[in-house]
Amino acid sequence: MARPEKVAVVEELKEKFGKAESVVLTDYRGLDVAEITELRRQLHEAGIEYKVTKNTLTTIAARETDLAELAEYLVGPTALAFGYDEPVAAAKIISEFARKHRDLEIKGGVLQGDVIGAAQIQALADLPSREALLAMVLRAAQGPISGLAVALQGTISKLAYALEAVREQKEAAGA
Repeated sequence: MARPEKVAVVEELKEKFGKAESVVLTDYRGLDVAEITELRRQLHEAGIEYKVTKNTLTTIAARETDLAELAEYLVGPTALAFGYDEPVAAAKIISEFARKHRDLEIKGGVLQGDVIGAAQIQALADLPSREALLAMVLRAAQGPISGLAVALQGTISKLAYALEAVREQKEAAGA
């Protein structure tokens, strides 16, 4: 018979897996309390929840939410970073932190319901931010529009010069 506390933890994890856009699994061995506190602070500021869980309970929750493949990453101490809003944010923050603190290891994760490995988490972290991607799209869309505006401006200018020339000719002929 499962203890109510463990059942509650599994239910909480299932809910978090269901709501999260992304989940990053990390091995935090070797980090001291100050480093873990700093990581938690950075994640919290971005709206990401960082939770240390028991692997057996996480495995049960993963199986019950169609994420059974996650079990292969649940070896050794594991902490989960749940990103609810932006799928890339957790990967970016943890990847940047891991560059500075070599003891933090990215194990794998979940991206919008699909289990992915550490390499895919790193690739996700290397993507430009949402704002940068939107700016790129906007610049690409503005190129043709500004080209059209320049072309139309040139045509209007030529028309204005032609009309001015016709006016000057009529003035010269009439005088």
